[in-house]
Amino acid sequence: MNNSFTYKFLLVFLTLCYCTVPICAQNADFEAALDQLVDTKPANYNGIDSILKPFEKDSLMMKRVLKTSKLNTYNEGSSYALNALGEINRNISDYDKSIALHKEAKSFADKAESDEFRIVSLNMIGVAYRRMDIIKPALDYHTQALKIAYKIKDPSPEVTYNIAVSQNSIGNIYLALQQYDIAITQFKKSLKIEKEANNKLGLAINYHNIGYAEDGKGNLKVALENYQKSLEYNEAIDSDIGRMICYSSIGGIYLKQEKYIDAEPIIRDALARALSLKDQFYIASSYINLGQLEIELSQFSEAENNLKIGLEVAKIYSLNSSIASASRLLSEINKRKGNYKVALDYYQKSVEIENTILTEKNLQYVNDIVNEYENENKNNQIKALAIENEAVKLRLERNKKIFWYSMLALLILSITLFISNRNRTLKQEKQILTLEQDMLRSQMNPHFIFNSLNSIKLYIINNEKENAVYYLNKFSKLIRKILIASKEKETPLQEELDTMKLYMNIENIRFDNQIDFNINVEESINTEVTKVPSLILQPFLENSLWHGLSSKSNDKKIDLNVYKNTPEYITIEIIDNGIGRFAARKISDGKKLKRKSVGIEITKARLANFSKAFVNSYILEIDDLHKDNLPTGTKITLKIPIE
Repeated sequence: MNNSFTYKFLLVFLTLCYCTVPICAQNADFEAALDQLVDTKPANYNGIDSILKPFEKDSLMMKRVLKTSKLNTYNEGSSYALNALGEINRNISDYDKSIALHKEAKSFADKAESDEFRIVSLNMIGVAYRRMDIIKPALDYHTQALKIAYKIKDPSPEVTYNIAVSQNSIGNIYLALQQYDIAITQFKKSLKIEKEANNKLGLAINYHNIGYAEDGKGNLKVALENYQKSLEYNEAIDSDIGRMICYSSIGGIYLKQEKYIDAEPIIRDALARALSLKDQFYIASSYINLGQLEIELSQFSEAENNLKIGLEVAKIYSLNSSIASASRLLSEINKRKGNYKVALDYYQKSVEIENTILTEKNLQYVNDIVNEYENENKNNQIKALAIENEAVKLRLERNKKIFWYSMLALLILSITLFISNRNRTLKQEKQILTLEQDMLRSQMNPHFIFNSLNSIKLYIINNEKENAVYYLNKFSKLIRKILIASKEKETPLQEELDTMKLYMNIENIRFDNQIDFNINVEESINTEVTKVPSLILQPFLENSLWHGLSSKSNDKKIDLNVYKNTPEYITIEIIDNGIGRFAARKISDGKKLKRKSVGIEITKARLANFSKAFVNSYILEIDDLHKDNLPTGTKITLKIPIE
């Protein structure tokens, strides 16, 4: 006996511990979140929501947040907590308290000067009024929210989401007024925003509302498809409220399609979920759906009982649409039972409620909304016409002045651009002329001419007439080519290579023809068509000769390679096997008389000017060649743009 008692005690104790641990853990998480909220005090909605999202459905925790926020004069936190409490009360159909809480949240949003929290609060108030079928204030609050939202230049994700909420709620107002096509248009606007934000809750809500509108139009198949899409999204976010709403609506479709076997389990499931969530709006509608199903199954006693429960709930929470539906169905039951007087009473009550709803909605919508906005638009149009008539003459005069001022400004601008362009062209032409003159002076170097003629003279003195004539002929050809090329900005590559061959032949006289000069051109290159700046290679060959090879005793070699490995450039390599730049620099530094070479700098300037006509600029690279850490020459790589 004692053992049995001890066992039971331990079982109860362990059960209590098991239940208490998650609660304690949740409380610890909440305390940490509350501390973080007070420390950081986020100013935007998403910042607060990221901290408090797991606790927003707990009224006790939200009251703690409200109290703590007020103590710390944290207006954004107070507004968030009040809106959360308002939503909790709305979901249990306590709409008056919900509206009061949301209005208080709006006052804290005003203190915080936060448009984001104002928009959220206004939308929450509008939703509560809409659930009560009070159309005018619902529309007014949603319109206020939209006006604020559309004035924000860079809306936050929460503001964008609330634009979707406003449009969704306005769509629901049109639903209540049975203007289904206009309602669908509003829902699709909201749906577009929710798709862009990938907000599954918003997608679930809008698909359900579109289904409701199609249901009202009698398009039961389309309505069912949209309800099922909504259910899929609610399953994805694990929303019990969403499932309950979808089950209730899908059950209603099955009823209209006379699929009673399919309808019964889903309607009962919706009722069970509504009771669990304590949502009086859907408790009433679920009891009424169940009663309607039982009428179709000839279960009149059960139907009457469930309809009376639904009617009672609807009366307590002033759900007029549900009162009308329940009364109409109770009238039908009593008519079938032969209780005609009771049936008539219920029927009259149903008609009275429906007429009241429709009358209120039509009056509020037509008189308060349509007329209000139409009158406002008409007044604005009248004012605009009056201003337009008054301003016509002024606009005409102003347009004339603007025309002549524009023509004058255009003339001045054209002259300025012409002069500027002309000056730029002249400056560029002067620069080109200077470069060409410098280039000519560089090629017609007096030392080169003197040395060349002196070498030819030695042939004559030594009675080597054939050599003298041969080299004099080459020298004259070279001078003629240099003079012709100096007049041209560019020349065919073949002409440039021929000129360089002549130049090297003349220079080779002074080296006793010891230099092995080779030109190698890739077969795919059309040297007659490819253009390069004239006499562009001479300074590089001169450097190879006099800095790389002049101080070398034997085995003197220069290779000039032309190839194309990219569509944009023609690549020219000049490779010598001289002493290298470092050794040449040491020799130059040791000379008493130093001659400054400007040929390379002039060449760079000419290449830069040539490249202006192309997308790409020229590329010049000079590399020292080594073998076993010893200098073996110099490689010059010149890439000239061709496209």
